[in-house]
Amino acid sequence: MIRNGTDTPWLYTTLDTIQHQQQYSKSCLHGIKRTHGHIDEPSRENVVFRDITNIGFAHDVSKRQRLDVVGKNRIEASTICNVTDEQHNYNSENPSRKAIISTPGPSQNPLLSLSHPRYGLPDTLVRNFASLGINSIYPWQSSCLLGRGLLDGEKNLVYTAPTGGGKSLVADVLMLKRVIEVPSKKAILVLPYVALVQEKLKFLRKVVEGVQKTVDTPSQLNSQLPNWRKRCGSSVRVVGFFGGNKARASWSDVDVAVCTIEKANSLVNTAIEECTISDLGIVVLDELHMIDDDHRGYLMELMASKLLSLERSVQIVGMSATLTNTEILAKWLNAKYYNTKYVPVPIDEYLVYDRSIYPVSTSSAFFKTTSQVNSTQPLSNISPTRVIQSSEYNELKNPVSNAVVSLSIETAKAGYGALVFCGGRQGCQATASLVSEAMPVVNQQLDERILERRKDVISELRSLPIGLDETLEKTIIRGVAFHQAGLTVEERDIVANAYDKGVINVIVATCSLAAGINLPARRVILQGARMGRDLIGPAMLRQMRGRAGRKGKDEIGESYLCCQKADLEEVEQLLEADLPMVGSSLTPEKRGIKRALLEVITVRLATHIAAIQEYVQRTLLYHTMDHNQLDSMVVTTLEDLISSGLITVDNMGSYQATLLSQATVASYLTPEDGIFIYGELRRALRAFVMDGDMHIFYTFTPVHNSGAADINWPVFRREMESLDESGLRVLEFVGVNPGLVNRMANSAKALPETVPEEIRIARIYRRFYAALQLRDLCSEVPIHIVARKFEVPRGFVQTLAQVCEGFAAGMINFCDRMGWGMLKSALEHMSDRLKAGARADLFELAKIPFVKSRTARVFWENGFKGLRGVAEADAKDLLPILLLAQPKRSQLDRDEEAKYHQKLMLKAEIIVGAANRLWERQRQIEIEADI
Repeated sequence: MIRNGTDTPWLYTTLDTIQHQQQYSKSCLHGIKRTHGHIDEPSRENVVFRDITNIGFAHDVSKRQRLDVVGKNRIEASTICNVTDEQHNYNSENPSRKAIISTPGPSQNPLLSLSHPRYGLPDTLVRNFASLGINSIYPWQSSCLLGRGLLDGEKNLVYTAPTGGGKSLVADVLMLKRVIEVPSKKAILVLPYVALVQEKLKFLRKVVEGVQKTVDTPSQLNSQLPNWRKRCGSSVRVVGFFGGNKARASWSDVDVAVCTIEKANSLVNTAIEECTISDLGIVVLDELHMIDDDHRGYLMELMASKLLSLERSVQIVGMSATLTNTEILAKWLNAKYYNTKYVPVPIDEYLVYDRSIYPVSTSSAFFKTTSQVNSTQPLSNISPTRVIQSSEYNELKNPVSNAVVSLSIETAKAGYGALVFCGGRQGCQATASLVSEAMPVVNQQLDERILERRKDVISELRSLPIGLDETLEKTIIRGVAFHQAGLTVEERDIVANAYDKGVINVIVATCSLAAGINLPARRVILQGARMGRDLIGPAMLRQMRGRAGRKGKDEIGESYLCCQKADLEEVEQLLEADLPMVGSSLTPEKRGIKRALLEVITVRLATHIAAIQEYVQRTLLYHTMDHNQLDSMVVTTLEDLISSGLITVDNMGSYQATLLSQATVASYLTPEDGIFIYGELRRALRAFVMDGDMHIFYTFTPVHNSGAADINWPVFRREMESLDESGLRVLEFVGVNPGLVNRMANSAKALPETVPEEIRIARIYRRFYAALQLRDLCSEVPIHIVARKFEVPRGFVQTLAQVCEGFAAGMINFCDRMGWGMLKSALEHMSDRLKAGARADLFELAKIPFVKSRTARVFWENGFKGLRGVAEADAKDLLPILLLAQPKRSQLDRDEEAKYHQKLMLKAEIIVGAANRLWERQRQIEIEADI
């Protein structure tokens, strides 16, 4: 870009201010969504970013108030200087804006409006999309949707588009059109992570609000439901199914089921067993590239293979941003395929190395750049476009830290949002603190209204049952927060919403945020090329970059990869690498074929060798493996299942599932885990320790709890020494050796896990350590207290409870299928305690939102012992009780105390309203039972 009035060329990024042009007063744009309809607007070339670095202190706020709110800056971000270089010759017109303006809209092409008759969507649905910022679609989306046989559900579809390119909208239209036009059909949307399921639930419920299915009269099924479960008219009901959620909806009263991979596979199995699979009209597989994931990918493949084996056709739609072998996947799914590289918001990519910023436009150019900066020869053919000045502060002596802080502050000063990706949970918190310390103090560059909104966010966090995180309290007031697994779901939601609304300018996150959570970012900054100890892969790198410049939320985007010299060689390899080919997870080394065959035999989809071979031909593995080897593997696997006692075969060659097989499949377990659990429960039946809770809690802990924190052996020893006689008997029964625990606590080493026996022993110790935490959670000990006691992040404790709740449901199913009624009853009772986080006398209260664990006990102790009492209460009467249930906190000033009480009052009103609905429902059930 040539600076006006001079002959000297200057390169500006999208965030550089134009100091010699007219300045426009602009409010903060971060978090303000730019709708799809704006692509028809005229050029905005004359609009420039506001340079707020020269804005002085506001005169209406005293110096004392400024210092009291956020204090002085402890460090200052380094200045980023443009480099003058005669060999550069840049156009003054921003190419990113030129690309945006060239995108056609409905005025140029009527098919780019969802209201066009070709799509056949109800007006209400189109209006709902528009209210969410989707006023038009892209040309590639139109071409994809109008492919022959797709809108009427006759053809399957596999497609790929870059992150932020609008993939989800295509699947949403196909899915909703199907359930609206054919009311008897249902849809399943499969997502890999619980966070994505929860986000999609909120979005789809807004989309279908007020939308009516094309049905003349209520269904016969609906008329047979009790009054409290009847749906209003013929509206579309969207329900989430994921581990730990409390959805009471059954398959019969769901139109769109938004599921994790495991829950979706279970729904399909149940529908096949109950002969209701004909109700299923469409299945959407999001993040299809996860089909070759070592731990969960095979579930997606075997589910799709089962659907392909059905006589009745179910439309399958698969999508991903990182597919390279779309043709093979389309051949497997008998689908049309569509590939696009369309990016609605171009992203400028930069490499930051040794305080210098190098622009790159393609991966090959990026590779060339890294090669040159890593060479020992003079960099005669390449020079940086901008340079970050060195810092005098010790905290910023590291060039990577200095770059991250400087780029983040520059973004925030311009009124936009930045996403910083760090390699680990602890790094997130440390980086957020560092960035916040360099953030400009209040009223030097901050609107007082933004400050009040940040105080509101802090008050909302403070009103949570776990209290306010000390680091977040310090960083949020300066417009910075972190987002990682150590936070609870509620904390992460509040942080993400505040960032989305522009209240927070910089959010520091782990790579989990890149997996689909849609947050606006002008800049994405990668603090190094590693996530944890491992180098990030090409697919993850693409997903992270895709968070920048999301359409509808931003107009342009930038990504910065900040790396050290030690990582440059690996960065070369990373950026040179192609996206990996997606393969089958049913291969022998991944052991998915064993579960695949067990499931199809158990649900009686295939019980003879011919039918089994036909099913195998429907798998992706059949298209990628030698067929003779595959046939041999199938025979070997069947023999293994027979020898394990999971299936039998009669003289006619018919394979039958045993009771153990049925229990394993119903509990969402692998064959290996099913056999392990069977052995554990058989031993428990012979000598179950019933005079305490520890044995049941141990049963509830997942066999593989990879997401849990490592064992803290000194804590383990302390808790073991405090066990009562019943707990000690459980300790001995399951195989925990107190001597080993003591030795591990003294040595501070990890348990060896190299051979199968060592792995089995380590599994026992991990499960018992998790059971100790479950014991406290079910005894009304709040999450933050358990976290402090076991020295783990509270988000980990909450995740453990949710995972164990899902596993507990599986164990109850296991006992039910095996016919172990007494054990099932005991597990059901303790499962209710786990859900409530309380003892049995509080179960009724714990049904109310926000009334769990310690809060429920405080309600009970203050006279509110059931739904009726809470329903009849005045919200203001509950405020003192909520205050009693909150964690201890430091003294607040008058304004903060008022905000805090206001947040609790809102919760009190929600509690009363929910209690009224639950009480009315309970009365209706009792009345219908009497009739």
